[in-house]
Amino acid sequence: MKNMRAPALKAALSLMMTLITLTPVYALVEPLDRVAAVVNDDIIMESELVSRLGYIRNKLQQKGNIEQLPGTDVLRAQVLERMIMENLQLQIARRMGASIDDQALNEAVDDLASRNGMTREAFYRVLREDGLTYPQAREQVRRELLINRVRRRKVMERIQVTDREIENYRNSAQWRSHQLQTQEYRLGHILVSLPDGASPQQIAEARKRAQSLLERLTKGESFSSLAVSLSQGEHALEGGDLGWRKLDQLPSLFANKVEKMKVGEVSQPLLSPSGFHIIKLTAARGQEKTFEKQVRARHILIKPNELRSSAEAQELATNLYKRLGKGASFAELAKAYSDDPGSASRGGELGWVRPDTMVPAFRDKLRSQADTALTKPFESQYGWHILQVLEHRDQDISEQVRTSQIRELIGQRKFEESLQVWLRQLRDEAYVEIKARTS
Repeated sequence: MKNMRAPALKAALSLMMTLITLTPVYALVEPLDRVAAVVNDDIIMESELVSRLGYIRNKLQQKGNIEQLPGTDVLRAQVLERMIMENLQLQIARRMGASIDDQALNEAVDDLASRNGMTREAFYRVLREDGLTYPQAREQVRRELLINRVRRRKVMERIQVTDREIENYRNSAQWRSHQLQTQEYRLGHILVSLPDGASPQQIAEARKRAQSLLERLTKGESFSSLAVSLSQGEHALEGGDLGWRKLDQLPSLFANKVEKMKVGEVSQPLLSPSGFHIIKLTAARGQEKTFEKQVRARHILIKPNELRSSAEAQELATNLYKRLGKGASFAELAKAYSDDPGSASRGGELGWVRPDTMVPAFRDKLRSQADTALTKPFESQYGWHILQVLEHRDQDISEQVRTSQIRELIGQRKFEESLQVWLRQLRDEAYVEIKARTS
């Protein structure tokens, strides 16, 4: 009897121990993660939404300029909608095959940190203080980079800014206001005065005197010396120097003229009720000049092909180099032998180029060669070159830079308008199912 009861008792005790062990486990079980929304063929999990909701709420509280945060349901709906739009754009990125490798990600983080005056480590430290772990912070930056890439492809690349739009903006009140705020001019001034109610004869005589002064200035006489001795303006004893002034501080007669003048330029006599004015733009500031190093060069390119190996191309280039050393015409040899169709017909002339825009081998030679220097044959990805640098210069490209700035500004404005339309279309065309919350 004892032998029969022992196994049964042992089994009962084992079952009791199992139940005792499992009971607290079941009491601690939390609901499984669930789907918050279906977005096309992807999903957003509740845990992702809760995490983002906590992060957003924390950021809003830190700002301290919002009197009252919206209720949880309202904020939750807003955050979920943001996540849906991000998800839709990331789906496009996947279909495009877009990716951000670790090097590109590190460079982007360094750029963001630099713009905020921080190191990469300090940048991540701030994000951690906002509630993001290191992997979460990197993943957030990666997502934003991918979304920006999608937006450039889908929106920005379709935007066109015409020359007419740029010119219209130059003539707009907005651009003029920008000029008024930033640009300053220093003028020299000579006045040949007229009495009140001057007669035609007096006007003609004053014009003649002003024209005579202009001719003397054109021949090289000192503006300030003539101003001291002959100007009847208020600043004659300062050599006609009006000092630094913004456009809105100048008489409109001067302002309309000075905007189109170059530094050092002297105007034609300008008539006003007070007389004939001659102004000289002695300096300008507020829009820094931008200079670019450029090189004028010519070259002969010998390409390998089906009938000519790389060694044979090098040999031909070497023979041409020797002929040039004996006085042969560079232009004639380029026309006869160069395989660069763009420059061969011009005797190898490349015109003025910026070295940085050329392939590395060519760029390095352009930078290192002195004027008129002839290189020995060298190889690039295109073939064998003989290069001659003709001139160097520092070219003022300020106007091109300003045009580029205006083009970018107009483009950005168009982008913002087009982006909102595109995002709305993207949302309307997507399948989105928001799951009901469970208690």
